[in-house]
Amino acid sequence: MLTATNIIKNYGSLPVLRGVDINIKKAEIVSIVGSSGAGKSTLLHILGTLDTADKGSVLLAGERIEKLSGKKLAAFRNKNIGFVFQFHHLLPEFTAVENVCIPGWIAGKKKSEIKEKAIQLLTTLGLSNRIENKPQQLSGGEQQRVAVARALINDPLIVMADEPTGNLDSANAKELHQLFIQLRNQFQQTFLIVTHNEELAQMSDRILHMKDGRIVDNL
Repeated sequence: MLTATNIIKNYGSLPVLRGVDINIKKAEIVSIVGSSGAGKSTLLHILGTLDTADKGSVLLAGERIEKLSGKKLAAFRNKNIGFVFQFHHLLPEFTAVENVCIPGWIAGKKKSEIKEKAIQLLTTLGLSNRIENKPQQLSGGEQQRVAVARALINDPLIVMADEPTGNLDSANAKELHQLFIQLRNQFQQTFLIVTHNEELAQMSDRILHMKDGRIVDNL
């Protein structure tokens, strides 16, 4: 479903990714772990079209994404990839349901249909009584659930999560990973997760260990 081949990335004279190959199947939960500076987030950003590789190819939904640019790339990203970050990046002036709707609005979908779907997602994620709350009225765990709902609003092929539990306490962190499993089981959703937390990574279907810009094993 997602295949990347020989991904190389340098920042100036510093090699960050040294020829990474990766293959993700539909409905898999895959975690990438490794120490800081191993290249995990850089790889995720390249796979998610937020950054570009110096060399290599990424195939998603039958598209070679390195060949897309500008509006075509932005539209492809919005349609096929959902993102969850360590810091939730919710817009403070919008309610929970409005934050969830934003990618759907950007895609030009009918506003009433998107709002109905956003409410359904928030209800599935246990936030039916918080849909009109603004981010500052929500706990950290609740804000991250809103971010997950936002990532799912366009039915993406894959959700990419960069340290999604890094700003949560241990209880909320474990709950979020269990939520990913629930969404995979319920919706056949695919997840690629970058995390420092080995214990939480063990809840994934597969773990990729990165070191010095390479995947060193595949468990």
